[in-house]
Amino acid sequence: MSVDVKICGISTAETAEVAANAGAAYLGFMFFEPSPRHLTKSEAIELGRQLPNGPSRVGVFVDPTNDQIEDAMKALDLNWLQLHGRETPERLQDIKSRFGLPVIKAVGVKTVADIAATAAYHNVADMMLFDAKPPAGARLPGGNAISFPWEILNHAPLPDKWLLAGGLTPENAADAVKVSRASILDVSSGVESGPGVKSNIKIEAFLRAAKTAR
Repeated sequence: MSVDVKICGISTAETAEVAANAGAAYLGFMFFEPSPRHLTKSEAIELGRQLPNGPSRVGVFVDPTNDQIEDAMKALDLNWLQLHGRETPERLQDIKSRFGLPVIKAVGVKTVADIAATAAYHNVADMMLFDAKPPAGARLPGGNAISFPWEILNHAPLPDKWLLAGGLTPENAADAVKVSRASILDVSSGVESGPGVKSNIKIEAFLRAAKTAR
């Protein structure tokens, strides 16, 4: 089984091009002001004119309004919506019905119980994303460069399609796949040279590692 990769927190056309050329299946674009990877409406519109074809485009939101989703969809011609806040299964269904796009629901994980508690989303979300639960006081729900014990995914009820995130790097990507049995990896801070600044070298290295993970 091949491993797909989502490079999240894309903010420049150059980074998008590098990720696409290296084989990324998904590009993630952040719409959450506290994040160093946040795109404003005008930045998204400008970036949308320069994006490469190929990878699916994922808009990442935290408890968004309908207007925020609509603006991002128009700017970037999104293929997926990722929700990383306190959205309920009912809100996910409303968003899917309203905007007609598949939805990824991201949840914070530390124990098997955290994964089991996501069961209500499994029949609504098109994919689940299991990320490390943020530390106390963290401003961001993800992208905190921390991981959780990947092996717990082997002991929890999982949906048909899911992504692994949290603390992934080019150095540990292969181990993450081996331990968790993930078929999709989602990386952001692990391919950065600084907060919100993507490294082309790290992106290429991560994708090489993922392709040889199995």
